[in-house]
Amino acid sequence: MTLLTLLLGILSVLLIFLLLLRYFDHGAEVREWQRLLSKQPEHPARFDPAMTAELPEAARRYFAYTIAPGTPLLRVAEIDMKGLFSLKPPEYLPMEARQILALPHGFVWKMRLVGGLPVSGSDTGSWTRFRILGLFPVARAGGDTDHTRSAFGRYVIEAVFWTPAALLPGEGIAWEAVSASVARVTVTRGELSQSVDITLGHDGQPIEVSMMRWSNANPQKQYRLQPFGGTLSDFRDVSGYRLPFRVEGGNLFGTGGYFPFYKAEITAIRFPLHTTLKN
Repeated sequence: MTLLTLLLGILSVLLIFLLLLRYFDHGAEVREWQRLLSKQPEHPARFDPAMTAELPEAARRYFAYTIAPGTPLLRVAEIDMKGLFSLKPPEYLPMEARQILALPHGFVWKMRLVGGLPVSGSDTGSWTRFRILGLFPVARAGGDTDHTRSAFGRYVIEAVFWTPAALLPGEGIAWEAVSASVARVTVTRGELSQSVDITLGHDGQPIEVSMMRWSNANPQKQYRLQPFGGTLSDFRDVSGYRLPFRVEGGNLFGTGGYFPFYKAEITAIRFPLHTTLKN
């Protein structure tokens, strides 16, 4: 066997392995997406402001702004977006992404960079998997308590502005007043707990969200609690909800080191009905 034949054989085995890995990863994404879709209430209740009567005044203002009376309380949303994403500050690359968000059960964010480096993949409550050219892994993490805790923080803070119905009073949801213009919600699921501060405008519009997130986005690459958050704007009505169509966020929010690595312009938000799951 010649050296060239041996090298070709090794490359062929490697290519087959990478193709199989992508195939199984794609299947996992599809299954997780469908699992989260199944968490949509089949017979949702409708929003009544009386549901928030016992909450702090700032929290009541938040719900009065984000959910119209009589709106079906749908807790699962699908979001399409485009915008800018930074892999290496201060540089940005155009991105496109689709997401499903289902607090407290999880999320799937499928993203691809559409300019420059051809990176694509997915981020979920269980894994982070991204590839170059759709084939060669450049990031593969998950399956440990650090990732789970960090991911939980992400989908709690996103639920604040994209699925407010998931934060109505109930098991695992606690509200408190920080000030007249800041409400704090804490979401607990099992051993996981995350608090998010919501800064409100005079009309109750959430304009900023912030939290202490478990993250290794620091020079030492060590997991620790550090500031995370962002700004919300361009609110629009979607099926009885008033939601932001422009979101910017990043690490060290509220400090001199803040850099918004994520700048999203939302192109569509959907609240899929339970009956669509049977198609």
